[in-house]
Amino acid sequence: MSSARRIAALAWLTMLLACAIAQADGVAWEDLSEAQRELLAGQAEGWSDLEPARQEQIARGALRWLDMSPRERGLAQERFARWRGLTDEQRAMVRERYQEYRNLPAADRERIRETYRNFRRLTPDQRQELRRRFRDLSPDQLRRLRERRLRPADRR
Repeated sequence: MSSARRIAALAWLTMLLACAIAQADGVAWEDLSEAQRELLAGQAEGWSDLEPARQEQIARGALRWLDMSPRERGLAQERFARWRGLTDEQRAMVRERYQEYRNLPAADRERIRETYRNFRRLTPDQRQELRRRFRDLSPDQLRRLRERRLRPADRR
C-alpha cells in the first residue's frame, strides 16, 4: 500500500473515530440551537439523563421539524397520531417490515416507492376497489402472491 493511501486510510479512520466519540458523548443542551431548545423545552430538565444516542436522535428530529413547512408538520402529526394508536404488536410488525424494506436492494426499494406513488395517484374509488379485490383473494391466491413477493429473482 502506498504511503498516500495509508495516510488517506488513517485520516478516514480518524474521522470515523471522531464521529463515534462525538456520538458517544451525545449533545449538550447548550449546543442545541435556540430554536431547538425552544422546541424541546419540555425535555430540558431530563436532557442530561437521556442516552447520548437518544439525544442525537431527538436533536436531528428537532432540526427536521424546524425545516418542515406547516403542511409537512401537519402530515407528520397525523402519522405520529396513527403510530400512537397502534398496539405494541402492530408497532413491532411495522418496525420489522421497515427493516426488511431497508435491507432490500436499492432497485427494489425504488420499485416499491413507484408502486406506492402509482397507488396514491388512483382516485379514492379506484383505491377502494383495489383494496376490495385484495380482501377477496382466496387463501391460496394470497399464499401465491406472498411467495412471489418473497422471491425477488422471480420478478425479473
